[in-house]
Amino acid sequence: MNEKHRFQGGVMRPFRVANILHENESTHTLLLSGRLPKAKAGQFVMAWLPEVGEKPFSIHAKIPLALTICDVGPVSHAMVSLQVQDRVWIRGPLGNGFELKGSKHLLVGGGYGAAPLSFLAQEVFRQGGQALVCLGAKTKADLILVERLKRQGRELRVATEDGSEGRQGLVTELVGEAIDAFQPDCLYACGPTGMLLALADLCKQRSLPAQLSFEALMRCGVGLCGSCELPEDLCLQLGLPGGWLVCHDGPVAMIG
Repeated sequence: MNEKHRFQGGVMRPFRVANILHENESTHTLLLSGRLPKAKAGQFVMAWLPEVGEKPFSIHAKIPLALTICDVGPVSHAMVSLQVQDRVWIRGPLGNGFELKGSKHLLVGGGYGAAPLSFLAQEVFRQGGQALVCLGAKTKADLILVERLKRQGRELRVATEDGSEGRQGLVTELVGEAIDAFQPDCLYACGPTGMLLALADLCKQRSLPAQLSFEALMRCGVGLCGSCELPEDLCLQLGLPGGWLVCHDGPVAMIG
């Protein structure tokens, strides 16, 4: 394959794996030997491996480019199996990311949704704002980036469904308390759809603007195939126009 492969939606460029961070048993962060200086927190890239396939991944950091990947399917399994100096082809950044509003920011992550929020927390720091981070997962073993966020000096609250770390219960149970105590200007979240819908309802009750990053099956990444269209009932519930595409109109939806 040529070093630069022209592809619909952008140039697919080869990157080499420079380092690998093991986040938990099934999740690795790949630090790549290159950068995407124009990337924004909440955007994604399409990553391609020859004879394996292509899949979208949220951007964990832009300099150097970092991707946090959970082993949940054939492409992600191949990605977490890469070794230092192996090559992966990247197309992006793609989609619409988060837009920081105000000076006090409440960041909420479910599972490996913590990855783009780590990027966003760095942007908050760079702009001189305040950030409170709430992370949730099923168990302590499923949490990622907790120690890294602590080392960055972030105020952090954690919930696990089994109580093995932090508060027992759902992360959404922490958020109401955090809103009252922290009085944020905006909430930013990435995680499972059920969590995002619960947060949308909570923010509506509190008249708090929210930016929610959705996940969906993506094939093209540029709004052509329609595979990532949000169901009509979700669009109605969130106040989004019908036919809203996660890859093109999102992944981040502005609510309220």
